[in-house]
Amino acid sequence: MQAYVLGAAGRVEDRPLRLLRVRIPRAETDEVLVRVTACGICRTDLHICEGDLERRREHIIPGHQVVGRIAGCGTSAGKFAIGERVGIAWLGKTCGRCRFCIGGKENLCDAPEFNGWTRDGGFAEYVAIPENFVYRIPDSFTDIEAAPLLCAGIIGYRALRLTGIDRDSWAGARLGIYGFGAAGHIAIQIARKRGAEVYVATRDRERHQALAVELGAVWIGDTFERPPVELDAAIVFAPAGEIVPAALGALGKGGSLVLGGIHMSPIPEFEYKLIYGERIVRSVANNTRADGEEFLNEAAQAGVRTHTQVFGFEELPEALIALKHDAIRGAAVLEVDETPARFPTSPN
Repeated sequence: MQAYVLGAAGRVEDRPLRLLRVRIPRAETDEVLVRVTACGICRTDLHICEGDLERRREHIIPGHQVVGRIAGCGTSAGKFAIGERVGIAWLGKTCGRCRFCIGGKENLCDAPEFNGWTRDGGFAEYVAIPENFVYRIPDSFTDIEAAPLLCAGIIGYRALRLTGIDRDSWAGARLGIYGFGAAGHIAIQIARKRGAEVYVATRDRERHQALAVELGAVWIGDTFERPPVELDAAIVFAPAGEIVPAALGALGKGGSLVLGGIHMSPIPEFEYKLIYGERIVRSVANNTRADGEEFLNEAAQAGVRTHTQVFGFEELPEALIALKHDAIRGAAVLEVDETPARFPTSPN
């Protein structure tokens, strides 16, 4: 099969990913083999390629927002039928034994595996994964539309949960979103459907601010511009630590600030008064499978629509460069050509 393999990390402008022919992965006992049709291109992929995240495996295939069809099953895998459409997200496996897994917090597992970072991901024609970490995709989404839901959507959903706003209290709540890329443009749709007022701070006028207006933001400003009201909660999706003091300054008493990225530049020193008044700062770490299942159901019911920019398989290097420079309106998605004749006759 064809796959993009990362050797040495480096600037995406220098093309650190190499398009190679590699063996089709084998579906182990509890795994399924998925023929990839689409894979979202996430800022985390950018951090992996450029070395912002520590190297966890040599010659890794990135990509973790995968949509595809079941092409093979391990000997004990029986949840899915051959040809069934499925999705694969960031969390690829957990130990199931540590105190976090036992306590219902598998996103904090002590020995996790992550698709596209510690195990091969979806910038390829096939990917193998334990069947219990695979999602069914609601019929209302096409493959391209569904791909960004599997990380940007799930992480945005978890960030909304970590704001501390109860499900019954969203009507009239004032939510700030800092950075308006793939995750932000999905999170606003869920928040608006729940009845929140959403205030968006982002630097890009042509793409991001225009999309925020289209999706119902009540106020749009530059990244460091103060919203006209005090916020009940805010989420920082941009990986820029210098935004944190500005976002804290926009919170009302008792407000919460959620940091929605896996990597962020250093947070500058700020005065204690920014968190006084029982303001909270917390991060999002990965996701649980329950997050993914709940989000996909709510997204379908809420009529969420992802705004995507589609790239052909050979265009992945250019897509990563565009993502780095905030030149994507909504979410970037890699389209993998689906030709039935290319399914292996014996995937295992």
